[in-house]
Amino acid sequence: MSRPEHRSGGPPRRVDTDERPFVLIWELTQACDLTCEHCRADAQPDRHPDELTTEEAKTLLDQTREFGEDQLVVFSGGDPLKRDDAVDLVEYGTDIGLSVTMTPSGTASLSPDAVADLADAGLRRMAVSIDGANAERHDAFRGESGSFEETVSAAQSATNEGLPLQVNTTVCRQTVSDLPDIADLVADLGAVLWSVFFLVPVGRGAALDPVSPDRAERVMEWLVERSDDWPFGLKTTEAPHYRRVSVQQTDAPPKRQMGITAGDGFAFVSHVGEVYPSGFLPESAGNVRDRSVVDIYRDSALFEDLRDEDALRGKCGACPYRNVCGGSRSRAYATTGDPLESDPLCSFVPEGYDGPLPWDDASPHVEPTPDPANSR
Repeated sequence: MSRPEHRSGGPPRRVDTDERPFVLIWELTQACDLTCEHCRADAQPDRHPDELTTEEAKTLLDQTREFGEDQLVVFSGGDPLKRDDAVDLVEYGTDIGLSVTMTPSGTASLSPDAVADLADAGLRRMAVSIDGANAERHDAFRGESGSFEETVSAAQSATNEGLPLQVNTTVCRQTVSDLPDIADLVADLGAVLWSVFFLVPVGRGAALDPVSPDRAERVMEWLVERSDDWPFGLKTTEAPHYRRVSVQQTDAPPKRQMGITAGDGFAFVSHVGEVYPSGFLPESAGNVRDRSVVDIYRDSALFEDLRDEDALRGKCGACPYRNVCGGSRSRAYATTGDPLESDPLCSFVPEGYDGPLPWDDASPHVEPTPDPANSR
């Protein structure tokens, strides 16, 4: 399946997602000094003793280069800077031809000197997370006083170093009313991309309240409506039905139609080498200590099933937009245990579909907070 790949600084080129992921996430460590409410990794202060060693890490990067030229790799965590070889691994990956980006945590470790070291090592982009429009709301969500100030300072350091900046924001009941003000902050920081992540209930995030399907639809409509006005790009994470909403609202394909979902254009390597379709779909297809990540991505039954849009079940399988969207396979897995089932966050019901609906057994979710679409 071939999809357009968007790269900063160059024109789109085609990526056959049967052969390579658009993006490979590598969780360098689960260690982190924050206790974020939504943390997928349920991060801990100390590093795990069975993390990939530096040599194993370089072997993984060598394998990843076999996917092809300029393969995009995101170093994540936990906090990847909790590893003392993080900068060296950025440099190594860059030297062998990978496009390396990073999502460090907003802590004191992300100092101006650290940002400068990452830029000097060849980092292509740095992503920071902002989940509240001010220090009080962001710090409460992140579980650490001062996190907002440190994150904003790190974002400014990235700009000073000429390092493209991405801002990631979690959408859940606790954060949704802040989205318009966060968008303003993203613009003020000079970010090139805003990644809006719709909560998947895994890790600590299982204790948070997701937005309802109808609320998610309204948020996506607002994002489509406002995206042309913003000086930065927009993408949604674990919300591929944003593309369906865009098609319905504009009668045209979305501008950023990557079309990637867990296992289809996307792969995740854990801190101990397990290969998952996504960090939010923690079902292992193998371990890089035993088998090349390239072979696992291309040939494992789990990844092959996830790349088959005709294998989808329920209303996702009957949906005329399944080749544009495909639903969040991670959310389907988190809520049903089956990654091929329907995404319960999508409110769209295909015409003529009379099968089960993912919210049939769910209680109505009351949300008193204001709608972003009506707050400006």
